[in-house]
Amino acid sequence: MSYGLFLLAFVLGIGGGFQYGLQVSVINSPAEYIKSFIHETCLRRYGSSPSEEMITLMWSFVVSIYCIGGLLGALSAGYLSVRFGRKKAMLFADIPSLLSAALMGFSQLCGSFEMIIAGRLFAGVCGGLALNIHFMYAGECAPRKLRGLVAVTASTAIAPLLRQRLSVLFPWPQYPHKNRKPRSCYMGQSVVG
Repeated sequence: MSYGLFLLAFVLGIGGGFQYGLQVSVINSPAEYIKSFIHETCLRRYGSSPSEEMITLMWSFVVSIYCIGGLLGALSAGYLSVRFGRKKAMLFADIPSLLSAALMGFSQLCGSFEMIIAGRLFAGVCGGLALNIHFMYAGECAPRKLRGLVAVTASTAIAPLLRQRLSVLFPWPQYPHKNRKPRSCYMGQSVVG
């Protein structure tokens, strides 16, 4: 495998799975801030405090709308890659990403939590497009003998990086062994000492 092909596989692996991995792993950290923003926005607009169930419902929309966007992006990936070509379709996948960043970035300034929901929808479209078009583009760029190796770069980039990131950020509770305490517990693995 040449250096150029290795670099292409590495960049495509990160580029194809980056939006997916980022949006899936980053949503839990600002949960309380977004819930309080929803509460403050409803209080400012309607003059009354929304119920806890309403805030939870809005938060579930914020989280789950990403999957709807991913479905829309995945369904349109084939059409876009045939109509515009693989490379242009991958560049086109950046447009919903930029729109998503703008919507979510200006949501507090505009006082609209709905912009966060719309931004997550567009982020899902970007993730669905990028993950699907990546496999097609990587497979076409690679030599015939290495197509399988190059085409799996997205999954090999997503799984280990996401697992490591989540295990550091969110350690899972661990039940200690009978006579020993675990020193650390990440993603269900404990180091007994």
